[in-house]
Amino acid sequence: MNEQNQFDWVDFYKEFASKLLDYKDRRDELVEKVKAIYTMTGMNMPTLEKDNNLIDIDPFTVFGLFNKKLKDDNRIKILTAIAKLFDVKTAVPTSFDSLPVLNPQNATFYYFIGERGESDIDELWELFASALAYAQEPTTDRREKVAHYFDLAINKKGNGNSKITMALYWISPNSFLNLDSRNEWYIYESGKVPSDIVSGLPEIEAKIPSSKYFQIVESLRSYLQSSECELKDFKELSFDAWKYSEQVNQEKAAEKKAATKVSDTLADDVDTVHYWIYAPGEGSCMWDEFYNAGIMAIGWGEIGDLREFDSKDAMKVKMKETFDKKLSYKNAAHATWQFANEMKVGDIIFVKKGMHQLVGRGVVTSDYEFDGERFDEYKNTRQVNWTHKGEWPHPGQAVMKTLTDITSYTDYVEKLNALFEDESEEDVEEVEKSYPVYTKNDFLSEVFMPEEEYDKLAGILRIKKNIILQGAPGVGKTFAAKRLAFSMMGVKDVERVMMVQFHQSYSYEDFIMGFRPSTDGFELKRGAFYNFCKKAEIDGDNDYFFIIDEINRGNLSKIFGELFMLIENDKRGVSLQLLYSDEKFSVPKNIYIIGMMNTADRSLAMLDYALRRRFAFFEIKPGFTTDGFREYRMSLENEKFDKLIACMESLNNVISNDESLGDGFCIGHSYFCNLSPDTIDDQVLSGIVEYELIPLLKEYWFDEPTKVKDWSSNLRSAIK
Repeated sequence: MNEQNQFDWVDFYKEFASKLLDYKDRRDELVEKVKAIYTMTGMNMPTLEKDNNLIDIDPFTVFGLFNKKLKDDNRIKILTAIAKLFDVKTAVPTSFDSLPVLNPQNATFYYFIGERGESDIDELWELFASALAYAQEPTTDRREKVAHYFDLAINKKGNGNSKITMALYWISPNSFLNLDSRNEWYIYESGKVPSDIVSGLPEIEAKIPSSKYFQIVESLRSYLQSSECELKDFKELSFDAWKYSEQVNQEKAAEKKAATKVSDTLADDVDTVHYWIYAPGEGSCMWDEFYNAGIMAIGWGEIGDLREFDSKDAMKVKMKETFDKKLSYKNAAHATWQFANEMKVGDIIFVKKGMHQLVGRGVVTSDYEFDGERFDEYKNTRQVNWTHKGEWPHPGQAVMKTLTDITSYTDYVEKLNALFEDESEEDVEEVEKSYPVYTKNDFLSEVFMPEEEYDKLAGILRIKKNIILQGAPGVGKTFAAKRLAFSMMGVKDVERVMMVQFHQSYSYEDFIMGFRPSTDGFELKRGAFYNFCKKAEIDGDNDYFFIIDEINRGNLSKIFGELFMLIENDKRGVSLQLLYSDEKFSVPKNIYIIGMMNTADRSLAMLDYALRRRFAFFEIKPGFTTDGFREYRMSLENEKFDKLIACMESLNNVISNDESLGDGFCIGHSYFCNLSPDTIDDQVLSGIVEYELIPLLKEYWFDEPTKVKDWSSNLRSAIK
């Protein structure tokens, strides 16, 4: 953000507004120039009329062409075209921070032909003209004229406080205050405006009358001009509201993340690409509108902003209250919850029509948004870069639901992706994503391991390329493997990390490739490691990490096949012909393999020697004595927890010295992680002891019941 040119849009907007006023009685010419804007820019014209047969337009909608959620590059393209077509001499602005913008799906100030009144567009022109006149000379008569047309405009269906006031702010930011949700919050709730000022302001109504709007404007203008206020005008107020709201939102996000229990999954705290099947309205009736607007939307707008609900159950309750108490709304609540909370920027959307046809594909480009001013039920929205539109036969029968996460159905996703790959004449670039930075210090703060151990671990993996983390139950091998990958990459990029779990039935066909049954007989399917290697091969400048959980549970000779040789450090890049194809295959140099092995699992055979010599082995030990765990324990401030950990350290000494067990059976610290002062209580501690630790002791000392009894008693006593 460049604060020096934060308001460089003002002069351009003022000049353009003056130029636009000349077309009040030449609107046919204006329509042609609007069309020319999109011809010059090479951009698709948004939906401004039914079937985009544009015959009339108001000045605020023209301003809305470049004051909606757009990439700055596209905004500048439109403004550059406007400067040329309308002979605007002021330099095209390049900074738009804090500038209020419309939602793309509600970017016209009028309804389409057949739904709007005959005078609707005329009245918007009168508001525009009277507002410019009032800004030039704020007389009582001119204010009354603005007020008259303000009330007419704001009460039109589809308009409201935010749209009308931001439109006036665009054309004269010194005269009119923008009352979008951000400014409204800043003025009334943030605490940044003195309480004595706020108490004298009228309450905000759904469609505020002009009398109250001007009362707010005059009160705040007086405050801004006073010596007690550091801000001097509406522009600076809006800019400060933008900065402060961004700060508050970041703080709230950080608090939410800190309060959320850490989940031990691959995508626990970072975004990963998911795939969705989506129906844009019944029979895809909204598809054309959504495609042209660059959005996707779902219904249930009557229950309000989905961010206000803390659970699916809360959504169901509201749906029952709003619609029909007899219905369960289980599927509806699940879909709305996923749309608002689980869908992420970068996710892939496949658009279906009925159960047998696909009509589009796109990439999600925004977080969830609620458009309270939209006139229909589709108030829950996200912006989407629609990459494809057409008709494709759906492979099989599509699900009936409006929105379904299909990520886990890998074969299904592969078939859908193949449909659109076949239709593409050129590669469609995915939305570039930024990932959180992740350093060695981040690793050490999350994984209870001494720094010198981390240095050894990372160094060995760099040299060997393949490593197996071995250790007792609960030492956090899986968690450490993921964080090790992140720390070596420097970012939490889960797209460069893949995890599989070996088991007795896992095969070469799952891992590399093999023939699988299909509707037409058998087809050659590529396995997880093959696909991951090809992905890494394309991106040779970045490291990729393939994580194998329970590596010693599979038949390793069978799974790896001819890759025994290819995974060796000095054999990376060497090609061999694969078993099921004529293809030459190699393991890229930028792939690191991390395996995990539970040393306490007595049912497993020794690792194949041929594989053993290709991996380094690193023991992950319980982290009770590490600095990180000590800090974590102190943060809990719980005496019973401290006693339980002391008991665990004594127990591990006994296990370590037991001839039938040894160090490999010591119980890890992970059983005691992810607690907070607010969540730790007697019930939680008792649950760990009774349902996790004691069953493990019964397995360890199945032939020594006295030891089990004694140590069970010790553990229980620690938390009494």
